[in-house]
Amino acid sequence: MSTVRCESVSLFTLTPGGQKLASQLRGHLPMKCYCAEKYLAHSTFSQGFEAFAGSFKNSVAQAFMRDSAIIVIGACGIVVRTIAPLLADKLSDPAVLVIDEKGHNVISLLSGHLGGANELTRYVSNILEANAVITTSTDVNQTCSLDLLSRQMCAELVDFRRATKTVNQLLVSGEPVGIYVDPDLIELLGFDIHNFDIRGLRVVAADEPIANDLSALIDVSMNGERPDWPVPSFQLIPKRIVAGVGCRKALAPNVLLSLFEQHLARHHLHPLAVASLGSIDIKQDEPALLELAKRCQVPLTLYSAEQLAQSAERFPSSEFVKKTVGVGSVSQPVAWLLSGGQLLGETLKTQGVTISLGVLN
Repeated sequence: MSTVRCESVSLFTLTPGGQKLASQLRGHLPMKCYCAEKYLAHSTFSQGFEAFAGSFKNSVAQAFMRDSAIIVIGACGIVVRTIAPLLADKLSDPAVLVIDEKGHNVISLLSGHLGGANELTRYVSNILEANAVITTSTDVNQTCSLDLLSRQMCAELVDFRRATKTVNQLLVSGEPVGIYVDPDLIELLGFDIHNFDIRGLRVVAADEPIANDLSALIDVSMNGERPDWPVPSFQLIPKRIVAGVGCRKALAPNVLLSLFEQHLARHHLHPLAVASLGSIDIKQDEPALLELAKRCQVPLTLYSAEQLAQSAERFPSSEFVKKTVGVGSVSQPVAWLLSGGQLLGETLKTQGVTISLGVLN
């Protein structure tokens, strides 16, 4: 599965030779190119370049906070010294690639997995017909990595740092690590683990007992309660649940949060399985909704009454709700739109709150 990230890329060159090499990449990546001001007028390949914002160091610092990837055509040492004060966390640092001026080597320098630097390195090296230099242990040992698997799967881990460190170390050490997929995922979503990079993992069938010789188990499930496995286990939770939410005005945020958690528990769903929330746009400033989205760390999608009207015809209508917001039902048509028509379970209706769940295929 491709994990190339090209949302926002900045490329920096330090010499006219670097600008020439950059010209080979510009048609393949949506990126902004920067160089020293003195090279803007004196290089054949400077068209479309912008001058550094004061200095190379300052420009890289701005891009580090802004972009998903940074490419520098120059020496590794210069790049290392420049980004060293900027490093924050593997979960947030952008991908950083370094290319030598002759285009012989493309080096994945930072955020190889989560930032997508390794995959971007392979992509760029193919364009330049260069050598891809990737040093992460799982790649060198030709195994998958739990952090990249979670990203491919759009899934969450309860203890991300500990889980990825433990599992990846076991994999590169040649220890047996299993992966088990909850049958409910297969039945509900047609989930196929073989669509993802699982090199080095032993797939455990649903009807197969968990072998004691496994060093660890990756448990792929959206269920809030899991078995007491006989080996160390790490739950990988696909984010496939959406929720349409309607609520009365000025509802206390803690009330909505409590009811939402209860509704998930009633359906045996882990809170980390939630991918998005939605409601009607008249509720865009409702504190309870905003706080719920914040606590779940998911986007809040808002629909107009007109957008909800067509799908609302499928569900029971309330005259009071229609007079208040312009459409007779909110949570069910919202969940219908968010999930593409795949609703899950019964709608919660209590204390001026309605919550309907849906599932993403």
